[in-house]
Amino acid sequence: MTEHHLTTPLDSYDILELNAGDIVYLSGIIFTARDEAHMRILDLTDEGKPLPFDLDGAVLYHCGPLMQKADGGWEAVAAGPTTSARMTEMTPALLDNYNVRAIIGKGGMKDIGPVLEGRCVYLAYTGGCAALAVDMIKEVKGVHWLELGMPEAVWVLEVERFGPLIVGVDAGGMDLFGEVMERAGNTFDKTFN
Repeated sequence: MTEHHLTTPLDSYDILELNAGDIVYLSGIIFTARDEAHMRILDLTDEGKPLPFDLDGAVLYHCGPLMQKADGGWEAVAAGPTTSARMTEMTPALLDNYNVRAIIGKGGMKDIGPVLEGRCVYLAYTGGCAALAVDMIKEVKGVHWLELGMPEAVWVLEVERFGPLIVGVDAGGMDLFGEVMERAGNTFDKTFN
């Protein structure tokens, strides 16, 4: 297990160095994106329209933050990870169109290893740490599509040493979540069959 300190935007060399189980800390800009944001990104892509933010080398955070207005801007009150499984079906199309290099979330994404292979990694953040995550957000740089609702909007967050994040799925396709599920299934079969 190796500890990595990376700065966004990420390139392919950054993520190819990561192995499942490694620890990552991120600094720079990350974008929140949940279900509605993913759908809008893909709708605009299908229509040939540009996005209002740049996903080249981007890190997407599956997060529905709680924000409050402060000094003419916004500050994060809570920013924990949300369940990534809901975004699984939209992720292949997203990665086919944009160079998103890392996804942060919780719980993993079923059978996502082959989809990420060679182009993206999945970084797991501990659920229930929404208040802790706020301490690593230096500034809320902006928000897009607020009409989708606060948790569904795309928030542009400047973070410093955001983590620890565990590489749950590396760019070689190694999926810790899948491995644990397989081992648990084998143990269940041996115990109850």
